[in-house]
Amino acid sequence: MRPERAARLVVGLLLLLLVIAPLFSGGVDLLVDWLWFGQEGFRSIYLTILKSQITLSSLAGIGFMAVAGLNLLVARSLAGRHAFRVHGETVDLPMLDQFRVIFRWVIWGGTVLVGYLVGDWGASHWLDYQLAQHAIPMGESDPLFGIDLSFYLFRLPFQWFLYHWALVTLILCLLGAVFLYLVEGGIWVTPRGPAVGRYARAHFCALGALIFVLIAYRFRLAMYGLLYSPRGVLYGAGYADVHASVPIFWILLFLSLATAAALLVAAAQGRLRAAILAALGLVVVGVLGGSIYPEIVQRFVVTPNEIDKERPFIARSIEFTRKAYALDRFEEREFSAGEDLSLEEVRKNDATMRNVRLWDHQPLRTTFAQLQEIRTYYDFVRVDNDRYRVNGTYRQVSLSPRELNTGSLPSRNWINEHVSFTHGYGLCLGPVNESTPDGLPVLFIKDIPPVSTANIHVTRPEIYYGELASDYCFVKTHAKEFDYPSGAQDVYTTYQGAGGVPVQNIWRRLLFALKFGEKNILFSGDIDAESRLLIYRRVLERASRLTPFLSYDHDPYVVVSEDGSLYWMLDAYTTSSMYPYSEPYGDVGNYIRNSVKATVNAYNGEVRFYISDPTDPLIQAYARLFPGVFQPLSAMPQDLRAHIRYPEELFSIQAAMYAVFHMTDPRVFFNKEDVWRIAQSAARGQAAAMTPYYTIMKLAEVGTKEEFILMVPFTPSKKDNMIAWMAARCDEPNYGKVLVFTFPKQRLIYGPQQIESRIDQDTGISQQLTLWDQGGSKVIRGTLLVIPVEKSVLYVEPLYLAAEAGGGLPQLKRVIVSYSDNVVMETSLDAALTRIFGGAISTSTAQAAPSGALGAAQGAGATPGQARGRAPRSAADLRSLVQEANQHYERAQQLLRQGDWAGYGEEIKKLGDILKRLAATK
Repeated sequence: MRPERAARLVVGLLLLLLVIAPLFSGGVDLLVDWLWFGQEGFRSIYLTILKSQITLSSLAGIGFMAVAGLNLLVARSLAGRHAFRVHGETVDLPMLDQFRVIFRWVIWGGTVLVGYLVGDWGASHWLDYQLAQHAIPMGESDPLFGIDLSFYLFRLPFQWFLYHWALVTLILCLLGAVFLYLVEGGIWVTPRGPAVGRYARAHFCALGALIFVLIAYRFRLAMYGLLYSPRGVLYGAGYADVHASVPIFWILLFLSLATAAALLVAAAQGRLRAAILAALGLVVVGVLGGSIYPEIVQRFVVTPNEIDKERPFIARSIEFTRKAYALDRFEEREFSAGEDLSLEEVRKNDATMRNVRLWDHQPLRTTFAQLQEIRTYYDFVRVDNDRYRVNGTYRQVSLSPRELNTGSLPSRNWINEHVSFTHGYGLCLGPVNESTPDGLPVLFIKDIPPVSTANIHVTRPEIYYGELASDYCFVKTHAKEFDYPSGAQDVYTTYQGAGGVPVQNIWRRLLFALKFGEKNILFSGDIDAESRLLIYRRVLERASRLTPFLSYDHDPYVVVSEDGSLYWMLDAYTTSSMYPYSEPYGDVGNYIRNSVKATVNAYNGEVRFYISDPTDPLIQAYARLFPGVFQPLSAMPQDLRAHIRYPEELFSIQAAMYAVFHMTDPRVFFNKEDVWRIAQSAARGQAAAMTPYYTIMKLAEVGTKEEFILMVPFTPSKKDNMIAWMAARCDEPNYGKVLVFTFPKQRLIYGPQQIESRIDQDTGISQQLTLWDQGGSKVIRGTLLVIPVEKSVLYVEPLYLAAEAGGGLPQLKRVIVSYSDNVVMETSLDAALTRIFGGAISTSTAQAAPSGALGAAQGAGATPGQARGRAPRSAADLRSLVQEANQHYERAQQLLRQGDWAGYGEEIKKLGDILKRLAATK
């Protein structure tokens, strides 16, 4: 085969591969996503993104090939003007004539290949392109250049993309021209070195001029980049940047243009001296002025007078950072933290005390896992806190859905994992502050099928979409679809929802088989035209796939609607790293808003997006880009809107930033006179920052009633006393408002770490903890909670006891309460409060072991067990015993279904004891 034909064949095969390969790799995914987006009602998002990617890929890839191709044509035309290839002392490349055609095809084939890669790279910048097209004016300018901030958030990223595309294109054009001239003539290798023809030199000079024009543009972009400079005290342009770097960049810009002009003159006249001198001047100024001169200014002008020089720039950074993280919206108030809290005030704040969280997430999850997973293939992924009106009372509850873990199925095969076992079932829900006499959590909703003792009922308990469900499954098949276990006989069901992609025909089955690489999808007799494919069942993945331009909080939580359906609530963020003068935070960037709330139906997977912060310019741009996708928050059903929460992830970021940026005076900020940190706690070992926690309380001098809030305490950066606490309000109409309560600086307010030390130093408490930590048991210390009440502060820490081996079952055994100089440990919160304030206090509506009765028994010298053994003394006690009897009965039935006869007998014995106590009341 002739070399020319072989070269053409190779290039043709390469081009064919570039066309066919995507069809077998990404083409199948594209078709499946086309069907899925359409089924979910968001095909407009799919089409907008796909069109944007195709447009930008075409502009970048074809644009590159057009420019590079034109450049090669010009080079080939100019190469033909040279009169000789081998002349005098000039020696041609070995075998050049024989392989000239091959080299031509390699050059053109390489151009197409690089163009394809450039187009693929360009497609990844579709969002920059669309944001530049849909920029929202922000009505505020940066203080250095006077440009609207929207330029930085929306247009500057795309300008950087254009610069990099042009730079890559011109550099590759230059390299391609060099190679073509070597092949066609124009560059020769001589004994004295390479020789360049006149026309080739002119071509190189013209390309060089374009590159230096582009470098001048790069220096202009670098000026904007100074607004993100880390050189000064804070992020953003400082004194040295403004007074040294900006002038240098202007000089470099003009030198670049001068070099470009000199190269154009050299292209016409053939004299390179002026261009070389201009380029050398550019290099010298770049080296000396780009780094050395600004550093000299920083060390010898700024540093000796830093506060005076940097004051206006520190003020800018503080202002813009506070705006970027919405810290400027926070309201700061004083909190006196008195020590005159009375018994009547505690009783008046009974809703606050009734919702103190005594069940930490990890011990409660462990308890759920051991008591309520029922089967090995169910998992409780995490525990969340929310609030409900339980029998007319506003209560904080802990809840966790029971999800299916196909990895734990006793028999793992394709039918079981993708057809038979398809969903989780129900959830556990109970109050955060109540426990049974055995120290186990009280549950309002539990078991399979869900049993409810409150006015919250689950009528659609199946969970096809959750945090754990990450693989595909088929529903409405001929195979039995497992619903839930029921003794010796399992219960089966048929999916009744509209979720999933309909199978319909053999072509879709083939497509799905290619998508998952599974032949059973094509040949299984259980799947027919009525079957449906459920994919992207992890709720975070599901929402992220629909809206890839949003970032999602890692903690979705489940909500029980009024009709008994289960919904997942997700928080989505708009973020950017292009907000001028704003200090970045980790991988988040330097701008963040919780602009979207999303809901996902756990049964049919329906996703809805609601705008929770309409003032955010990014979500305004997305709403314009994707019309009809986002609805106002008021459009969310009221029963779901009642459960929106201020997201913990955003709150943690804001708290970390506010700990520093609450200082608005530049001098105070520079001297770090009042830096805070999130309060530390070492209850579980090494000291670590406390995790923000939800609670229900009435905010002093602000709220008129109890409300659901998210809060965290602060301490000075190098001390442990408490300096402030921050609360985010979650209930309408005050949702999203953040309050910061500061303590008097002239008084010592104990911080969590100091309270932990006082607990450890209490001889009675430490002896009891040491005793429990022996004999195969271990004490688990819960989160120390700071509970503001009126203008005072209480500290509450639960204690759990669990067996050290064999997956111990945590039991709530004691509650430690600290107020003023008092630290007490009792069997319940009520008993501890009663002991501190000297009067009976009840914090539960129907607690299994009423603290009043327990406290009275202990006051008479009885043990806690003796107190529980006495006859009930009130109607509340009677209700508690009835509830406890019902719990033991249901637990006994559950153990009976599982075949655990020993456990069944123990529960029946406990039930008999309670019935005897009830009989004693007659």
